[in-house]
Amino acid sequence: MSRNENKRLYASDPPSQASGSGVNTRAKCSACRHFYCDPKILPCLHTFCAECIQQLEQFSIQGKTAETLPEESYLRDQPSVTILCPVCDSEVDLPPAGVQGLTTNHLAVNEVFLESLLNEDCELVCDLCSEGAAKKWCNVCCVNLCEFCCQAHRRQKKTASHTTVRLQDLNGSSRIVKPIMCLLHPAEEVRLFCETCDRPVCRDCVVTGHRDHACDYAANVIHKHGDSVRELLKNVQPHVGVLERALSDIECMQQSVEVRADAVAEEVRVFAEGYIKAIEKHRDGLLNQLEELRVQKRNQLHLQRVQLEQILADVKTGVDFTERLLTSGSDLEILMAKGVAVSRLKRLLEVGYNPHPAVDDGVCFLPQERAVQSGGFEVYGVIHTRAVEPTKCSIKGEGFQVGRQGHPSEFTVICKDSAGEQMAKGGETVRISIVHKEKKDCATKAAVQDNNDGTYRVSYTPQEAGTYTVWVCVTGQHIQGSPFVLVVRSKVRKHRGVFHCCTFCSSGGQKEARCGCGGKMPGGYQGCGHGHKGHPGKPHWSCCGNLTEVSECSGPTTGTNSSRSLFRTVAL
Repeated sequence: MSRNENKRLYASDPPSQASGSGVNTRAKCSACRHFYCDPKILPCLHTFCAECIQQLEQFSIQGKTAETLPEESYLRDQPSVTILCPVCDSEVDLPPAGVQGLTTNHLAVNEVFLESLLNEDCELVCDLCSEGAAKKWCNVCCVNLCEFCCQAHRRQKKTASHTTVRLQDLNGSSRIVKPIMCLLHPAEEVRLFCETCDRPVCRDCVVTGHRDHACDYAANVIHKHGDSVRELLKNVQPHVGVLERALSDIECMQQSVEVRADAVAEEVRVFAEGYIKAIEKHRDGLLNQLEELRVQKRNQLHLQRVQLEQILADVKTGVDFTERLLTSGSDLEILMAKGVAVSRLKRLLEVGYNPHPAVDDGVCFLPQERAVQSGGFEVYGVIHTRAVEPTKCSIKGEGFQVGRQGHPSEFTVICKDSAGEQMAKGGETVRISIVHKEKKDCATKAAVQDNNDGTYRVSYTPQEAGTYTVWVCVTGQHIQGSPFVLVVRSKVRKHRGVFHCCTFCSSGGQKEARCGCGGKMPGGYQGCGHGHKGHPGKPHWSCCGNLTEVSECSGPTTGTNSSRSLFRTVAL
């Protein structure tokens, strides 16, 4: 219903939230603190009045347009508008139709109606004449009736058998189903569901824009769509517990870092008491360094906490909304809000997070370690920490970009500190995730070997060809450039030559014989002489010069036009 139609529901203005502490919060808009007027569901599953959404500042306006249905073709030229949700600060895109194109939250409309029955200051208006004060409710037509319309309702043959009850008797009800009218055809009630367009429709919609589509009554298709939503909800629900436990672990780790830092500070103070001025200066320097480490780890933990809290809030919102939709919504209401709920739940499943604290309490004091001079005196004692900086870490090797199906590949992760220097020791937590972009269930296991010199050897063997996403995380944070794109090819280029050591011999001594390795002999001979006296070398492929017998040819592909013809050696 429109905002004007919703305003006619009351004879007086709806009360604000401050007017009564016992008012159901589900009937209140969190933006204006009043009862919902034309409540709309944003893609993040938060609900606001349509007018409240229109008053939000537009975050961005893009020229591209979204797909529209045939009967909404006039909206194709409308730009895409992005706003920020006032609750979760998510960037949400409005449909081409604007705010009125958002899904209506009929659960909130029902809550407002129930609250209006309990509030003595709100007098309901008759749904038929829109003038008289509503006194009764028709259980069959699901409309409010004044005394005059109620009598006329009983006199008509079609509605004479309908049962009516007083509105006061509905105060204890938890659910009152009201008919949902079509936005395109206000006189028609929405009873059908178009499988082709995946949206509820009325009879007139079926005749006009959905003539050849697969349409059926909502009661006949609710089981299929409801089961799919329940299955998706079942997959998202476990993340609530994991996120809550992760936040609890971060709190424990925060306390551990604080306790450990205080203990090290005390060690520093005791050690520094034996020195006079120079040692006191050294002590102050150590404490300042320790405080920087404390702040650094505290900030890292705080960042992880904020990220996990945001993810938890988003997951809880999705779970709570979908649970209430499935438990309290009618068949039609579930189908109308299914699209936005499924889209949000799928997006939540794609959100990656580390359920464990990515910061350790690895801070210790080494009293026997020689430090820089302080005031001309040799002093000892340094603060040691595994302060690896993930954003400074890098990767070498081609294995993180190109791979071969069924063949092992590898690359090396180089851990560095905040200054960009390579770590001298190992022991860091390096996690690798290699997932197929199209086949989400196709993940490749990666083995990480600590070289104990700040580098980590990662080896893997992809079983499927295609494009993969490679996540490289050190201490729970992405390194520079992560995630990477890995392309795994399926075909292996075979060698066209011979695995041999001397093109000169295999060609019968021809001067113009050439080998893919590019080696030459003196005297004007083009062929390589590896294996002859004065030309030491190793056996290699004549087509590309590769030294490994079991390998892929890296020379020109078959059919390549080249001014330089490669000589293919023959077996002697």
